[in-house]
Order: sequence, then C-alpha cells, then structure tokens
Amino acid sequence: MRISSIPTILVTSLLSVALNAMPTVADDDAPRVSVIVGSLLPEEGGAGSASDSPLKSPFGVDFDPAGNMFIVELEGGRVHKRTAQGLLTQISGDGTKNYSGDGGPARRAQFNGMHNVAVTPDGNAYIADSWNHCIRKIDARTGEISTVAGTGEAGFGGDGGVGTSATFNFIMCITLNHSNDALHIADLKNLRVRVLDLKTGIVQTVAGNGQKGIPADGALAKNSPLVDPRAVAADSQDNIYILERGGQALRVVSPDGKIRTVAGAGDSGFADGLALEAQLKSPKHLCVDGEDNVYIADDQNRRVRKYDPQAGTLTTVLGEGIGTPPIQLLRPHGVCVENNRLYVVDTGHNRILRIENPLN
Repeated sequence: MRISSIPTILVTSLLSVALNAMPTVADDDAPRVSVIVGSLLPEEGGAGSASDSPLKSPFGVDFDPAGNMFIVELEGGRVHKRTAQGLLTQISGDGTKNYSGDGGPARRAQFNGMHNVAVTPDGNAYIADSWNHCIRKIDARTGEISTVAGTGEAGFGGDGGVGTSATFNFIMCITLNHSNDALHIADLKNLRVRVLDLKTGIVQTVAGNGQKGIPADGALAKNSPLVDPRAVAADSQDNIYILERGGQALRVVSPDGKIRTVAGAGDSGFADGLALEAQLKSPKHLCVDGEDNVYIADDQNRRVRKYDPQAGTLTTVLGEGIGTPPIQLLRPHGVCVENNRLYVVDTGHNRILRIENPLN
C-alpha cells in the first residue's frame, strides 16, 4: 500500500453564477473554491499541471461518516482514500484492467473502468466496476472485496432475483437512496435504471423498457424508453433523477413510478435559464444536495450546472472562467455534496475541487 500526504490547496474566491437574464449572487454570499487534490493551472493563477497530480483520470468520489473521501479512477484503475487531514492512501487496484480479487484483501483487487463510488454510513464502499458489468464492495470492517451485483458478463436478466445472479451491461453510475438501504444503478446499454436492495440483495428495474427513445411525460417509467441513462440519483422525497448524455436531458421518476423531463431542451448546446428551455452538452454525472437541488457535470460545456426544482431553472455554478481565480474545467465528471459542500471531479485536469455554500 502506497501512502503519501497531499496538502490541501485552499483558494478563497468569490464565485459568480452565470445566468441568462437572471440576477447573479451577491459578493458577500458567493461560494469559495478550494483545490483539494491537484493544483491550480497557469491560466487560473497557479503554476501546476494535470501531470503533477497523484491521480490519473479520477471519476467519482464519496465520503464516509468520518469525513474520509473515497476516489475511484477510470484510467488509473485505483481506489484512493483521502482523510480530512489530507493523507491520501491507495487502498485498492493496481492500475491494470482486469476482474480479480474477490474474497481477498481489496488492495489486491483489479478493476476495469470504474465510474463512481457510493459509501454507506457504516463505511462500506460500493464501486461501479463499469466494464466488468458489476458492482464491487469493499467491506469497511474486514477490508475484503466482493461482487454484490453482476456476473462479470454483459447481458440483461435477473430482475426479481439476487444481484449476484443478475446481469448488466455497462454500469455507469451507482448512488445510494436517501435512506442508504438501496443502490440506484444506471444500466447504460440495457437502457434501464435498476435498484439493488442492500438488505435483501434483490434487483428490480425502476425505469426503462430496453427500447431507445424519449419517454412521454406522465408515462409509467418501467414501460417507457430511455435514450441513454448515464447517471442516476434520488432526492429526499424518493424522486429518482436520471441524466441522459445523448438525450441532453434530466428526467425524474416520481414515487408513483411516472417519468417526466425536467431540464434540457433535448438538443446539444449551452443555455441557462428556464430548465426546459436550457441546453446541456453531453452531461455525465449528477448529485442531489440537502435542499433537493440537482448538480450536473456538464462535460462538453466544461461546466457544473444546478437544477433548482422549486424555481424550475438551470444555472451554471462553476467552469469556463467562473470563479476567482477563473476556474477552467476539462471533462468534469464526478459531483458529490457532503456537509453543504459541493465536490467536483475535474477529470481532465486530474484534480478535485470543493465549492463552499453551493446553495447560494
């Protein structure tokens, strides 16, 4: 196990919000930006570069109750844990693309294209091992790794049965529900969103019928097509948000099982404002905060966007020079809210940023 101490670079800033015909945040209330892992770029007033970072294509982050950050890498093939004091430790993966290690210590495991991680209140880390078509678990108590859903082979099947007998096809995103007893799963190539009950181990489909298309507002989600469910996250009211990269849209499944589009006009581009008139460009990941706002990693727009379900608006909170220093993003992917702070995985720059007060 390799251990290194990574100092936290704190960058206090006044973060403006890019809006179309809407007021900006007052200076006194503007969030602050910090670089947690990695460094500022020359164009941001720093002297670092992506190659300086200890991370290689980080893709997802989440936290345990002690404030430890878990980081998974897409290309680097490693899992890291960063303490609140800034100590970065490699806890799993060796950088190769494989599927091995189950039943043994996590440090000896191998992965293939991890996309994100979800950590339960008891510290167990669930990993979307995407190109192995499965979900792996690192047990906080024993340090062992196991597969809890998927067989390692691409396919579709197993609804109503245990996760270890079910098949998936490119698990791109997994997130815990509000009560932390189920994992929502973006089963990309099966064009479905599925859920794994962590108590029973049973898998079910909650959205998508396997056909490609735009779902009709008000239709039953399980009977509806999806364009390409890239990411999924639930809010405190058990609404399930589905982000579609090719569909350029954010959709939601309400507790009664019906689906509707809530943000994105469906065409590729950039525009803030009323959510259904706004534009996204290859969005890739999302998270929900304590006020049930949705944050979106808008990949090709190089921005992080905020969907406010009460106001029905989509706004920009970071990227393309927004921030002081002027923050530039490259292929932003993972977004995660922890203790009213928004963490952004700036994949192309091999770094992790933190925004204070993202609600303002």
